[in-house]
Amino acid sequence: MMVLKTLKERCDPRWAALLVVDVQNDFVSSKGSAAKRGEDVKAAQAMVPKLVCLIDEARRVGLTVVYIRTTHSEWTDTPSWIYRKSQQSALDTCREGTWGAEFYEGISPIPSERVVIKHRYSAFINTDLNTVLKAKGVESVLVTGVATNVCVETTARDAYMFDYYATMVGDCAAAYDPKLHLSTLENMRRHFGLVASSGDIIETWKGLQQKKAAGL
Repeated sequence: MMVLKTLKERCDPRWAALLVVDVQNDFVSSKGSAAKRGEDVKAAQAMVPKLVCLIDEARRVGLTVVYIRTTHSEWTDTPSWIYRKSQQSALDTCREGTWGAEFYEGISPIPSERVVIKHRYSAFINTDLNTVLKAKGVESVLVTGVATNVCVETTARDAYMFDYYATMVGDCAAAYDPKLHLSTLENMRRHFGLVASSGDIIETWKGLQQKKAAGL
């Protein structure tokens, strides 16, 4: 395994991947289930344009992009899962085949990008994500999406546990409570990896491209 200490090393398209976690209607839209149960989705909506820009730049430099999409149904519901607090009033989040489970406006995978379906908070649990990343030679993941303190954090933690270098992109993740967003970033910074802005990452890519163009 490579030793990747700096952000520049961890963003290198040769071994990095961008993970876009759960940017779906039910988690982001004002008409989605999170908003209907009283969650403040404004931060998630405000984050999306920055994420779209990051995705565009990732495509430009040839980075591996993987989208994570949550779905739930009677085939994956268990008692411990369906009785979590957010679903106590109704099982209405990202139900299989519904509008709420579709990607939010602006998040549009292209044919060369992978969509991984998950049924729990972590994108690594009972999915093929680890296999996909290994097949692409990925050593480092840049983690984005919704919600920072739930599915994004759980995925980033598990990435670290699977021996990937994990970087959370702070301005391309969002939570329904700003305090939980910030505390997750601090926890990530202290124990699991790096925290960076999309601007820093894009500037790093530009530097790598300039260096490549110069034949260095």
